[in-house]
Amino acid sequence: MKVLFADKIIEKAVDIINKEEGMEADLKPGLSEEELIAIIPDYDALIVRSGVKVNRAIIDAASRLKVIGRAGVGTDNIDKEYAKEKGIAVMNTPFGNIYAAAEHTITLMMLLAKHVIHAHHSLKRGEWERKKYVGIEVKGKTLAIIGMGKIGQLIANVARSLGMTIVSYDPYLTEEKAKELGIEKLELDDLLAKADFITVHVPLTDETRNLLSREEFAKMKDGVRILNVARGGVINEDDLYDAIKSGKVAAAAIDVWTEEPPTNSKLLELEEVIATPHLGASTIEAQENVGLDIAHQVIDALKKGVLANVVNGIERIR
Repeated sequence: MKVLFADKIIEKAVDIINKEEGMEADLKPGLSEEELIAIIPDYDALIVRSGVKVNRAIIDAASRLKVIGRAGVGTDNIDKEYAKEKGIAVMNTPFGNIYAAAEHTITLMMLLAKHVIHAHHSLKRGEWERKKYVGIEVKGKTLAIIGMGKIGQLIANVARSLGMTIVSYDPYLTEEKAKELGIEKLELDDLLAKADFITVHVPLTDETRNLLSREEFAKMKDGVRILNVARGGVINEDDLYDAIKSGKVAAAAIDVWTEEPPTNSKLLELEEVIATPHLGASTIEAQENVGLDIAHQVIDALKKGVLANVVNGIERIR
């Protein structure tokens, strides 16, 4: 059985598969779509990160493919429904990078509050602008978390220790769980009206695409601060730009983009926007965790028929 790693990943993950009897792994990042289509018929499993778009053409060419593994959480770069039609399981690794994503979110939130980046560059230019870069405290502010999964819960724990009030919108969160977590569960409109900071932690689906757009920005407090360390497309970037220009949104921190890299995004023009290049899961520890997790999951799937963290409803592989 052969496994193709089509995105860059730690070599330990490749070695784990190569050491399994009857299994062979190849690491070939950077392939074009045409190159991937040419070689994919030889493989039983395909492992990617966010750099490879696993579309219908690739899936059609993958005559032996049983599993597509995503080393990470988001799977919007994979045509999951078409893979399901073909009997191919799509799996992700939802727990390997949760601490990295939560830490990145907290870091960006503090940078939005404290003007650290702008003050840093000002001082490097030889300026001494203490009055210009007066920030705010997060203590006493309301943090709204949209999506109270593992990452949202970690953020809530840290934010609570900083003296913030936590509210959340999540259709799957029960009142009992919200009480246990020490947060207030709200409907989306109520949450938007209360929040000083809003961070989104949901997958990109038909339901969550443009979840925050012009209509939602109009319902927010003046001076709200927005964060997206989830998936590009959950926040409408053009509408966010307009909301910042109008003063409705004081500042935003964006790590994930509708188009990556975001070469055409107007948000990059704004001083009020802190921009990072999809770094939410980019720690040494997280990279190792998701690589090892997906390697073990693929081994279990191919050798034992045991599927874990399937996101497209396949219960057994062909």
